[in-house]
Amino acid sequence: MLNGFIHPAYARLASALERQISRNGGGAAACVYQNGECVADVWGGVKDWAGNPWQRDTICPSFSTTKGVVATALHMLVDRGLLDYDDPVAKHWPEFAQAGKQGITVRQVLCHRAGLYNVRALVSDARQLLDWHYMVNALASAPAAPSVGDTTAYHGFTFGFLVGELVQRLAGKSLSQFLQEEIALPLGLDGLLVGTPSSEMPRVAELMRRRSRRRTRRSDRKRERAKRRRRRLGKLIELALRLGGIPADFKRSADALMPAGISHLDFSSEEVLRACIPAANGVFTARSLARLYACLAGGGALDGARLMSPGTILRAAEIQTTGVDHIIMFPMMWRLGYHRVATFRGNIAHAFGHSGYGGSGAWADPERDLSFAMVVNSGAGTPFGDLRIVRLNALVLECAAQYNRTSARMRCAGALPGGVLRAPVDLAS
Repeated sequence: MLNGFIHPAYARLASALERQISRNGGGAAACVYQNGECVADVWGGVKDWAGNPWQRDTICPSFSTTKGVVATALHMLVDRGLLDYDDPVAKHWPEFAQAGKQGITVRQVLCHRAGLYNVRALVSDARQLLDWHYMVNALASAPAAPSVGDTTAYHGFTFGFLVGELVQRLAGKSLSQFLQEEIALPLGLDGLLVGTPSSEMPRVAELMRRRSRRRTRRSDRKRERAKRRRRRLGKLIELALRLGGIPADFKRSADALMPAGISHLDFSSEEVLRACIPAANGVFTARSLARLYACLAGGGALDGARLMSPGTILRAAEIQTTGVDHIIMFPMMWRLGYHRVATFRGNIAHAFGHSGYGGSGAWADPERDLSFAMVVNSGAGTPFGDLRIVRLNALVLECAAQYNRTSARMRCAGALPGGVLRAPVDLAS
């Protein structure tokens, strides 16, 4: 059973989310803004293995969904004239010019063309991701890749440190502080955290992945056989993709996405959440994400708070790459820090956002003045969510069209001043 409220035009979205929670376990929340109004804000399921219910204020680890939030912070600084997308990174971070990187631009970082995706070359153990100073120093001293500017390769972990360090140097405050003071406070957000303070830990949902079984010699042998089968299958798939013209290289993808020891790092533990890993460890309510993207969908302002100008949003949302990403092996249509928004009916042409491992994601569609966000603590999927959010994306579009039709009919009947339909259903009643 879901809690919250929903406009009748979005009833199908609530039903679909409820079915997903029932099928996959755990809990989730979803929120939609249309025409600057919250038209759906629902949540349900459980927040942890103990079975505690998901609450209105539950915040959920959302992995790469964090990247879109951090990119928004940098766009705000561009809007203030503190940097430009075609500036060399080293103009604002002088140490970054080491080892031939003096020509790498902010634009190349934001559209994953900086050639610094190989996190395995930077850390010997994933726990080093918890150390901000180590990571930014490692990136500053890393050599430039031969393919800088030519190859699109998803910077799975390094993106956040590159963008986050620029934000900190230009804003004169920590990234966590900037997000709270410059985004969360003006927009009245109840959960938009990267680097979670101890006081907020009781609100955090536990990631409910499948628990590993007790290891035995027999299970170790079975696991090793399964690994060998996966390696053989992987080589066949890699070969097939290359024959089809896709530059598949699973080792390269692992270099970007799987630093040594990453499987032992619990992203819902207090130790990890207190650190600032701005490509991967943000915790959010769906409500906060949807409200932030509603601001972007509405030209950079919402309820009297302005984050940036419409012109900056247009620049940020402009497609930079159309080819296959060499890490993801899929055309992501990278904008500046955001990617395409997919549905089962194709892409939403003018929409942009970012999804994450585990199924969470958020996006804005300025053409429809529409935003959507979902956070979820069960499942895994790809680095960009899974089919759950793709299904919901399609439903949001259908419900948005129905909402507009209903609003138009009621305006014609004289029932609605100002053209906004306000008839939410309280699911708790």
